[in-house]
Amino acid sequence: MSKGHNIRDEKSEGRHKTVALSLVGVVILMTGLSFAAVPAYQLFCQVTGYGGTTQKASGPADRIVDRKITVRFDANIAPGLNWEFTPVQRTVEIKIGDSSLAFYKATNKAGSDTWGTASFNVTPESAGAYFNKVACFCFTEQKLTAGQTVDMPVDFYIDPAILDDPDTKSIKEITLSYTFFAIEDEKSAEATGQSDKPSGT
Repeated sequence: MSKGHNIRDEKSEGRHKTVALSLVGVVILMTGLSFAAVPAYQLFCQVTGYGGTTQKASGPADRIVDRKITVRFDANIAPGLNWEFTPVQRTVEIKIGDSSLAFYKATNKAGSDTWGTASFNVTPESAGAYFNKVACFCFTEQKLTAGQTVDMPVDFYIDPAILDDPDTKSIKEITLSYTFFAIEDEKSAEATGQSDKPSGT
C-alpha cells in the first residue's frame, strides 16, 4: 500500500471521527434543550397567561373596581389517584381587584398514605393573564394519610387591567380548574421536596 493511500485513509478516518463527535454533540444538545423546554414553557405561560395559566402575585391589587365578575371552581382527579377532590363552593361573585379566599377539599380514599400534585388553568384562556393567585396549593406535592381530609385554600384576585384589554373586558365569568395527579411513591415526593402537610402557598 502506498504512502499516499495511507494518508488518504488517515484523513478519511479523521473526518469520520469528526462527524461522529459532531453527531454526539448534537444529541447531547437536543437532550439538554428538551429538559430545559419544560420549565421555559412554564415560565412563558406564567408570564403571558398563555393556555389559561394564571399569574402569581406577591400581594393584593392596587385598586378595586366597582364591577363584579363570577368565578366558578372546577375539580378533577386523574386516573391512578384514589382521592375525592371537590370545591367547597361552586361559585363566588367578587369585585374586580378585590381579594377572595376559596377552598377545595381533598380526601384520601385509599388504605395507605398517598401523594398528589395539582395542575391548573382558567377559562376563557384569555383571562389567564389577569387571574392572580396570591397563594395556592398547585404544583406543591401533597401527602394525605389513609382516610385524611384536608381543606386547600386559594387566595386570588382579578387584575383590574382585564378591563383595559379589548379581548377580555367583556368577560363576566371565569372558571378556575384544578386536576390532581398521583405521585408514584414517597421517594419521588421527597425528591421534589414535598412537605407532609398540605401547603397553602
